[in-house]
Amino acid sequence: MSDELLHLTVLGSATPYPSVDNPCSGYLVSSGDTRIWVEAGSGTLGPLQRHVRLDELDAIWISHLHADHSADLLTAYYGALYADIHLAASIPLYGPPGIANRLADFLTNTPARSPIESAFAVTELYDGHQVAIGSLRLTSRAVSHGIPAFAVRIEAAGKSLVYSGDTAPCPSLTELAEGCDVLLCEAESAQAPLEGEQVHHTPEDTGDTAGTAGAGGLIVTHVGRFLTPQQAVARASARFGGPVDYAAPGATFSIGQAVAAPGVRRADRV
Repeated sequence: MSDELLHLTVLGSATPYPSVDNPCSGYLVSSGDTRIWVEAGSGTLGPLQRHVRLDELDAIWISHLHADHSADLLTAYYGALYADIHLAASIPLYGPPGIANRLADFLTNTPARSPIESAFAVTELYDGHQVAIGSLRLTSRAVSHGIPAFAVRIEAAGKSLVYSGDTAPCPSLTELAEGCDVLLCEAESAQAPLEGEQVHHTPEDTGDTAGTAGAGGLIVTHVGRFLTPQQAVARASARFGGPVDYAAPGATFSIGQAVAAPGVRRADRV
C-alpha cells in the first residue's frame, strides 16, 4: 500500500545564492505516488535526484521568476531533452505569467526558439488558480513581492501545507493559510525596510502570519544572510504560540503524522 501521508522534503532554503551546504529554495512535496517539485532554485536539481528522477515528477510549481526560485529549470530543460531522461510527455509546469518566454529567452542560442514546450507543459498561474495533480490539490494565490508571485496551499489525505513563496505579509497569504496544518513561510528580512515597499517577511511577521491564520505549526524558510536559522526560529516563536522549526536542507516533514519515523520530523509538532 502506498504512503498516503503528505510529505515535505527540503532540497534547499538558502537566499539569494546557494551556500556550501544549502541550495536555494526547493522542495519535494509528495503523497502516495504523486510528487511535485516546488521551486527550482539554484542547486536544487541535484538533491531532487536523491528522491525522484525528472521523468518521475508529476508536476513542477514555481512561485516567481527570481533565480533563487527558478534557475534550475534551465538545467532541468537540458536534462529532460538532451541526456538520459526519456519523457513520455512534457512535465506539467505551473508558474507565473511569462515563465515560458523567460526560459526561452535564456535558452535560445540560434534563430529558432528553443522548444521549451517539449520539456515543460506550461500553465500560467493566476490568483485563485486550482488544480488536482494525482492525490494532491493545489490552490494558488497572488502575493506581495513586487513582481508577479504566488503562494500555494497543497492538500492531501485530509492534511494541508501552505507555502508562502516570497512575499511581504498580505491578506491573501493569511487567507490561504487559514487553518492549515503547517505553514512553510519565508523569513528573509532581519528587519522591515524603513523606506520603500516591503517584499519579504521578518521572523516576527512570519510568526504573526502563522498566528493570524491559525496554522497548526510553522516551518521557517528562506532565512536571509543577516540572520541565523536559530535567530529566525526564536524571533518567530516569540510571536507564534505553536511549534516552530527550520527548513534545514535534507529535512523531511510528515504533515500530521502521529508518530515520527526514524529521521523524519513530525510536522503536527514541528
